[in-house]
Amino acid sequence: MPVIPRIVSVDDHVVEPAHVWTSWLPQQFLDRAPRIERRGIGPMKHTGGGNYDITWDPEGPQADCWFFEDLVYVHKRHVAAVGFDRDDMTMSPITYDEMRPGCYDPKARLEDMDIGHVEASLCFPTFPRFCGQAFTEATTDRALGLACVRAYNDWMVEEWCGDSGGRLIPLCLVPLWDADLAAAEVRRNADRGVRAVTFSEIPPHLGLPSIHSGYWDPFFQACADTGTVVSMHIGSSSKMPATSGDAPVAVAATLSFGNAMASLTDFLFSGVLIRYPDLRLAYSEGQIGWLPYILERADDVWREHRAWGGVRDTVLEPPSTYYYRQVFGCFFRDQHGLESLDRVGVDNITFETDYPHTDSTWPDTLAVAQEMMRGLTDEEVYKIVRGNAIRMLQLDLDTDLDASGHRAAG
Repeated sequence: MPVIPRIVSVDDHVVEPAHVWTSWLPQQFLDRAPRIERRGIGPMKHTGGGNYDITWDPEGPQADCWFFEDLVYVHKRHVAAVGFDRDDMTMSPITYDEMRPGCYDPKARLEDMDIGHVEASLCFPTFPRFCGQAFTEATTDRALGLACVRAYNDWMVEEWCGDSGGRLIPLCLVPLWDADLAAAEVRRNADRGVRAVTFSEIPPHLGLPSIHSGYWDPFFQACADTGTVVSMHIGSSSKMPATSGDAPVAVAATLSFGNAMASLTDFLFSGVLIRYPDLRLAYSEGQIGWLPYILERADDVWREHRAWGGVRDTVLEPPSTYYYRQVFGCFFRDQHGLESLDRVGVDNITFETDYPHTDSTWPDTLAVAQEMMRGLTDEEVYKIVRGNAIRMLQLDLDTDLDASGHRAAG
């Protein structure tokens, strides 16, 4: 069995506690703050992305629900799944009282991280959606939206991460409706040590300009200048790959890497990674087994079709060059990806536990990692579960560890 050093997980999730916006928003916005109400829920159907048909039933199962302008978000068991049996991880209503406290309480989260062999964790949002698009979609009052984004970031840095001794790593939102405001928020948070920001895999799915348009250049420049990683989670486009409206959710779950694959292709041919050579991208929860083929195909297209394909004067080297230089993949279970490590790139992948979602390996993460990484060298294992994440996020860890991630003697 390989020795697995304590893990730095680059994709976990926080279920925001009920007080986030009522505690952190400025006074003038408190009467319109996102708020939690407990409601009885009738039949509820997932209609794609983050959308659900919800019916209210005072006699039905109780759920804690976020209300913000016209947006309603019902907490569901499969999102706060840890602690339940696998067959009980259903798309059903849940209250904070039923959740494992590590979902929303930072002290309890640290305890669960210890159980799961995790030293440090980067957590994506829940109610705001994976890149904070709720504050773009739910209100046209941009002052309110910006205040909500900033309040979340203040809570994330000062409360969720503040007393963790660096073990909880801040991941901040930006106002997606304005690239200049987004750049300013990146710089504001970078000044207090934040080195990761959420972004959409495919902004046009959110009704926003594409990365080819030049619109996002101020944002990319700010990230490059400050060493802030652009973190893109599957589902951050409010639209997941699917085949038909009547296909079971398992189909979309199997295809969930599709937007990450499309997004990486976008970036490889956009010129963004060439114009901003210090920019770093991270694809969260997309797995890594698809990477060798898409890199091979992108290089073939560049080699054979770059003239009529419109990238002859934009992309000057094989696209895979920029992947190996600037992009990180992320996985929790991907045996095929590890078997293709020479093509995926041992310096380009990171590991996650996906706590507290149904995909989470918690509390068995150590055993899962040992089994998957059987046959890898200590150096390879160290990079995958820890070292690459430390480098990517510029973390102040490992000052007393040797190259294999073990405590130095003496």
